[in-house]
Amino acid sequence: MPNILFATSEAYPLIKTGGLADVSGSLPTALHELGQDIRLTLPAYPEALQRAGAVQRVAEIPTRFGVVSVLEGTLPGSTLPVWLLDHPDSFERSGNPYLAADGKPWQDNATRFTVFAQAITELAMGRCGLDWAPDIVHCNDWQTGLVPALLRLEHERPATVFTVHNLAYQGLFPMASLSALGLAPELGTSEALEFHGQLSFIKGGLIFADRISTVSPTYAEEIQRPEFGYGLDGLLRHRSAVLSGILNGIDEREWDPQRDQHLAQPYGAANVVEGKLANRLALSAEFGLEPSSRALLVGMVGRLVEQKGIDLVLDALPSLLELPVQLVLLGSGEDRFEAALSEWAELEPRRVAVRIGYDERLAHVIEAGADTFLMPSRFEPCGLNQMYSLRYGTPPIVTRTGGLADTVTDASRDTLTRAEASGIVLERPEAGALIEAIKRACLLFADKKLWLGMQRNGMRQDFTWRRSADAYLELYAEAMRS
Repeated sequence: MPNILFATSEAYPLIKTGGLADVSGSLPTALHELGQDIRLTLPAYPEALQRAGAVQRVAEIPTRFGVVSVLEGTLPGSTLPVWLLDHPDSFERSGNPYLAADGKPWQDNATRFTVFAQAITELAMGRCGLDWAPDIVHCNDWQTGLVPALLRLEHERPATVFTVHNLAYQGLFPMASLSALGLAPELGTSEALEFHGQLSFIKGGLIFADRISTVSPTYAEEIQRPEFGYGLDGLLRHRSAVLSGILNGIDEREWDPQRDQHLAQPYGAANVVEGKLANRLALSAEFGLEPSSRALLVGMVGRLVEQKGIDLVLDALPSLLELPVQLVLLGSGEDRFEAALSEWAELEPRRVAVRIGYDERLAHVIEAGADTFLMPSRFEPCGLNQMYSLRYGTPPIVTRTGGLADTVTDASRDTLTRAEASGIVLERPEAGALIEAIKRACLLFADKKLWLGMQRNGMRQDFTWRRSADAYLELYAEAMRS
């Protein structure tokens, strides 16, 4: 059984900005519950320290930029050991771990995450006096991309796995940073970190890791194409033999309609019709929508940005309101989208409901109360809401991309006959295709027997982290054999 060091820049519930934190909190916990000897390490941000509770200083690591203290605790709600890497100059600042108050990246991000990578490298090489060293180091996204690069300069190093959660974020910095960061000159070449005259931290993971993974099989294929590769598709095609996609799981304790304390009435597959009706009525009442058994109630929760297809929703909305459709939306993002959606809610208050911001309780209420859940994303490395929706008997409407393509089976004549259909899939992220998809959903929703079959097909799927953890253990074994 290998020793595993899981390195990440965020992990729920210590600190979260997005899906990386969900994975970094859930996957190591699942591996730990399988009996693996694993340590989770991340920066000691003030928020993380506050939520970690009692911690103990167990080691000090000298780096080019000063001493990094290793503070040991456990992940809240589990017995998973956590090492918080404390370097006040880098991480003792409030707010977003990557962005300053003006919404722009911290100017010293290159230094901050070089310090982080150097400390992880020392932990990985067992040079911290902790009487523990990993056999495998699992790195995640650009913030840990330097680790595989630094370890390649070491003798008798552990094996490395690098997971791409979203290739759009690459950790790009001026090439002049190379010497200031104390990085070896050979890392500044095109065969290493150089990328169009800049330093690319993510390239460190993509080039030097023993194995590369993404968060869904389809996304692993997509990032090898120019439209999704952000200039790195050629490199990823070159390393395709060590690239694989492992679908994320979901926290089935947090997202369980049979035990969800946020719901008006808990329910399972056996009483999904009654349970959904009770929650639909509660959702309509909370948002002031007109109660209707005929209208298709469409839910949407997420960031209001073009990646998520919110512009397509706005373009399609006039046509959608000619159908028996209602929309309830929870999210925040670009000002122009927030304003446009709010205007629609004022124009059609009984059919369009919009709540700007995020509310965990309302996210659960929408998943349970909506008839269908909308995710017309232009790209989606994995996606979680479509899996929540399937588990809650809320057939999703999604674009055929990334993890959406891997988790939702389109309702065709054949898939309906074989009892495999679980949602509606758009072939293209276009307003016209979205309108046609919702028209199809309306027709299927009117056939209660077919709709019930789709609900139950989704509810019986396995999205547990145990499945994902088993797949990562196989990947670790491959990396250690390489």
